[in-house]
Amino acid sequence: MPTLLPAAAATAASNHAAPVEDVFYPSSDGKPMAENMWQAEAIMDGAGDLRVAHPGALVAADILMYPEEGNNRNFIAPDVLVALDLGPHKRSSYFVWREGKPPDWVLEVASPGTQVEDRRDKPGRYAKIGVPEYWLFDPRGNVYPRGTPRLQGFKLVDGKYQSLKSRLVDGERVIRSKVLGLDIRVDGELLRFRDVATGKDVRHRSEIEVDEERAQAVAERAQAVAERAQAVAEQAQAVAEQAKAEANEEAKQRKTAETRAQQEAARASR
Repeated sequence: MPTLLPAAAATAASNHAAPVEDVFYPSSDGKPMAENMWQAEAIMDGAGDLRVAHPGALVAADILMYPEEGNNRNFIAPDVLVALDLGPHKRSSYFVWREGKPPDWVLEVASPGTQVEDRRDKPGRYAKIGVPEYWLFDPRGNVYPRGTPRLQGFKLVDGKYQSLKSRLVDGERVIRSKVLGLDIRVDGELLRFRDVATGKDVRHRSEIEVDEERAQAVAERAQAVAERAQAVAEQAQAVAEQAKAEANEEAKQRKTAETRAQQEAARASR
């Protein structure tokens, strides 16, 4: 991920900057979203869960954020960001001055190539932008230095981040995000979010998809049973109609035979 320009370079760039309305802001820094599948899954599942927890918020993964109007060299790409009350409509980039505020919550997921910057450089950058909460997560517990918690949360206090304390709940370490109204904990190689108001876990996207597939399978089985029942009913109706037709034909033949017998008896009595 990019770092801030040195102050002298930034000043020189601003002295020769193009008019603000002519500045082009790229929507990509040319770098991949993730270095490995563990990081990618933690990012995408986390973003998906947060969209479920906050459907009215902007939840974005690996989107470029520009803090300063007119300066397209000052950008940062959070792995996941949440901006409450901005609506879920899509954006190519996050412009702090256009949105009217910085994101409310930011997550960086550990990878070997960015973990030092995530822990050392980015906190100062996010603090300068005014992001209220900054979180770090190591999906496999093999990237951060030994003894470092896999999940860490920080809140902005007087321009600096302070650690959020964890607590033990049902044998698991949980950290509360007051900004999101969620308790957050490690769940295997993913994060698990629990709604503080309801006390219920936000279900993973994969869990929702499995339930949807099961519901679809149940619906398809029910439809198949209904179709078989319909076929049996139609077959039974066909058999009944055939039996009725045969009975009618037999009755007709009996009546014909009786009529003939009567006619023969009448001729014989003459």
